[in-house]
Amino acid sequence: MDRREFLKTSAAAAALTLATPTIARAARPMTLRWAHYAQEDHPANTAAKQFAANVEKRTDGQVKINIFPNNALGGPPEQAQQIKLGTIDMGLPTQGQLDKFEPAFGALQAPFLFDSPAHAFRTLDGPAMDWVAPLAEKQGFVLLRNWEYGFRNVTNSIRPVNGPDDLKGLKVRTPPELQIQAAMEACGALVQAIAFPELYLAMAQKVVDGEENPIAVIFFNKFNEVQKHLALTRHVYNNMIHTISAATWKKLSPEQQTIFREESKAAGDLMRKLIADNEVEQIAKLEASGMQVTRPDLAPFRAKMEPAYQRVADYAGADNVKKFREMVDSTRNG
Repeated sequence: MDRREFLKTSAAAAALTLATPTIARAARPMTLRWAHYAQEDHPANTAAKQFAANVEKRTDGQVKINIFPNNALGGPPEQAQQIKLGTIDMGLPTQGQLDKFEPAFGALQAPFLFDSPAHAFRTLDGPAMDWVAPLAEKQGFVLLRNWEYGFRNVTNSIRPVNGPDDLKGLKVRTPPELQIQAAMEACGALVQAIAFPELYLAMAQKVVDGEENPIAVIFFNKFNEVQKHLALTRHVYNNMIHTISAATWKKLSPEQQTIFREESKAAGDLMRKLIADNEVEQIAKLEASGMQVTRPDLAPFRAKMEPAYQRVADYAGADNVKKFREMVDSTRNG
């Protein structure tokens, strides 16, 4: 072999050697971390497991997802911050966690806006998502799909709640979300912010008289063991939003991004169905366990909300609240 042939052969071999590790690196599976705050048997975790399994299958094992339920990697505020930073790849924050980064989300949880779950879905999946998703992406969050959480209801260990005056003086734990705090305080409750993982013990030890949450949260966390009364106040609707870090999103191929959006919609639809199918049965089981359930007329509660609406407008921006309430009205009749 002459010198020129030797050099050509050597160059080709070197090129092949350099290319081989690159191909291997590209084929290496990506493992993502997904943290959320629902219990392992909550519909949110059921839906999360479906999403993870289907994504792994549809990407031929190139994307694997490890799920950390039940606040394993920190409470909801910490999870949202870690998604923004990219130290957690995905989560299920509500609007109340995302409004710490983008004020427009604050308008989405104003009290007593929606007539029904279907009304909430039409608004939040439609014009509201078109509005807030680009704003969220600027803050480091890519919104895949609205999932479910539900209308929030009040429990306490002191007395039945049949009207807003029955909340006066009750020490009620809320998450650190102004919209929910404002709704409770407009009815005269004394609001306390306690981290969710500490809530059961706080109620057992009478640090607070009660709390407010969707029925599934009350049921799966066994709050009936430390709370005697449940009032179906449905004062605020909020939902989990399947969210991925913008930094992680950029690592996915366009095909993988499409799979993520399709599977997030399918998993979100599953969660909505599970929540809806189970809520009546869960209320009946809570009642059978000894909880006294009241179904108050909501009009007197709604009539007390003007101070809450003003606080939400001060927090989220009056223009944002006006814009969102117009969306709510435009989707009221389907």
